Amino acid sequence: MLRITWALTCAAIACSAMSGGPLLAQTAAINDLKGKIFDAKMAQQLFAGGLRHCSELDGTNFYLAQRDRVLNLEDYHRSLDSLAVQRVFNPETKRPWSAEDAQTRWEQVKKQALADQANCALVASLPDLQKKLAELQQQQAATQTGAPPGDK
Repeated sequence: MLRITWALTCAAIACSAMSGGPLLAQTAAINDLKGKIFDAKMAQQLFAGGLRHCSELDGTNFYLAQRDRVLNLEDYHRSLDSLAVQRVFNPETKRPWSAEDAQTRWEQVKKQALADQANCALVASLPDLQKKLAELQQQQAATQTGAPPGDK
């Protein structure tokens, strides 16, 4: 009896998975879009200060939140090198700047420039993502009710 129940359960799962293929694909796409929308909204909140500078954040500049400014990477790199050469006190490490400190910071701001650019692109894509989500949800609702997509 247990084997028959097990076999019937497995058969039912297999049939539902095969018959729900398009529906499962739509659900996965909807969940993916919801995740991207969530990420875009989080970027919108966490990167609010930098968003008004998005036209400048093209990968060659980065947003310095502490000063609410956009800085050019090459100019910043020259400044870091100058700090290391002059052995200016580095408050983060509590010792003079070294070439290694400057290189470490340079790598950080290069990554930040790319992250700033990505945040701007993600937030800019939010309306399109929301539109696509609404369309997919409409298609999914039509699929579930058996009506052709677009009919109301």
